[in-house]
Amino acid sequence: MPRPKRARAAQVAPTPQEGPALRIAMIASECVPFAKTGGLADVVGSLPKALRALGHDVIVIMPLYGMINRERYTIRPFLAPMGVWMGDTEEWCAVHTTTVDGVPVFFIDSDKYFARPGLYHDADYNDYLDNPRRFGFLTRAGLQLCIDMGFRPDIVHAHDWQTALAAAYLKIWHWNHPVLGGAASVLTIHNIAYQGVYDASHYPYLGLQWGNFTSDKFEDHGRINFLKGGIQYSDMLNTVSPTYANETRTPEGGHGLAMYLNDRGSAYRGILNGVDYTQWNPETDPLIPARYSASNLAGKAICKRELQLRMGLDPNPDIPIVGVVSRLAHQKGLDLLAGAIEGLVQNALVQFAVLGAGDKGLEGYYSLLPLRFPGKIGSFIGYDNQLSHWIEAGSDFFAMPSRYEPCGLNQMYSLRYGTLPIVRATGGLEDTVQQYNEHTGAGTGFKFYEPSVHAVYYTIGWAISTYFDRPHHMQQMIQMAMAQDFSWERSAKEYVQLYREAIARKRGM
Repeated sequence: MPRPKRARAAQVAPTPQEGPALRIAMIASECVPFAKTGGLADVVGSLPKALRALGHDVIVIMPLYGMINRERYTIRPFLAPMGVWMGDTEEWCAVHTTTVDGVPVFFIDSDKYFARPGLYHDADYNDYLDNPRRFGFLTRAGLQLCIDMGFRPDIVHAHDWQTALAAAYLKIWHWNHPVLGGAASVLTIHNIAYQGVYDASHYPYLGLQWGNFTSDKFEDHGRINFLKGGIQYSDMLNTVSPTYANETRTPEGGHGLAMYLNDRGSAYRGILNGVDYTQWNPETDPLIPARYSASNLAGKAICKRELQLRMGLDPNPDIPIVGVVSRLAHQKGLDLLAGAIEGLVQNALVQFAVLGAGDKGLEGYYSLLPLRFPGKIGSFIGYDNQLSHWIEAGSDFFAMPSRYEPCGLNQMYSLRYGTLPIVRATGGLEDTVQQYNEHTGAGTGFKFYEPSVHAVYYTIGWAISTYFDRPHHMQQMIQMAMAQDFSWERSAKEYVQLYREAIARKRGM
């Protein structure tokens, strides 16, 4: 079979950089705009564009899930068939491709593994039982694609447990391969609570050799731990904010992996996620009712009125709205908000606009609140991208009461939209929100430290009192919030430095 030609990216003048351009193969389980369950997809959708703007050659490799609309995204056949060795079994798949903002995206097409309604679980949030095989196959197929298309990466960048095996495959099987032998590996941990822990019966299929099924690598109390092995084998690794990097080094925050992260020393660090301001900017956002800027906030008042009408809230411009866009989960602290929200709407002039899905008990609770408190609470159970933009633009405050938050993106979106965050000071929330100073009016939001209903109640109450009693401080904070810059260029440069250090470690320098 003749070697297929790699899709050519549109030519854009790169930004001058230090050091030679790098070839980067990014393998991930999700990526916007194609498939998303959380911030991982936003990073994989945005970071390659920023790296390309710096002059680097980046490709993205992900599954072709059944729900992805091939016509909408002009996804076309690229290579078929492609054989992938898994343990002692050869699997077959096809590869499709498209280009987004000049970045080639390649899709691993396997009906056996990816033609399903969900990414990781069924409609009842039960994990697919073959997830270790699905994502082991994705990872190995991504490396095989590099071989078949002759893309010789300097870096293979894996994301979370789903593709953490890439580092191990490079060292166990491809250490002297003519295409992959020179590739260094980087692993980004987006949420250490999800580690890919599965029954050891799947281990032979993964082809990692039983000699590596040890307590310092893949073995975890008799089971496989994908992320643990990735931590051991990656040349460099990072997580998505400096504070979360520190938190994951502790017994409480490391979810059983702190000692292994600490063993990696300076090879592990935090790099704050960026924001794609082409998608999240009230001056240009096509999804919101009216555009606005820091110098002209008239459009924000229009967005607030339209949000109130859409969510069934009393259309009163003088009542503050607290927005929520979140997975309804224990991690996100939405049970803490549930314990505070009724008292808040009963004892204060405030409205809530809630968008989210997840825990069935929380879904049931939040879905009934509009009936119990008409005009004061609006909720939408599910996910609606346009509505998430409306909530960011039309709310006065944005609540994120997370028990832990590796980075968080919505608080950074909120800042740009002049919607002041109310957050627990953890992970990236601590790094990106500046605490309000009631004496000077400085700050960009309201932070609390204890993960409790009491703390949520009184911090939201503090924000409400500021809205009514210190409106001049509100305006000062809004201006400061909208001036914050969390663009990807800064973070992308930090990733380039991480890549160069990974290459140096790979070469023993």
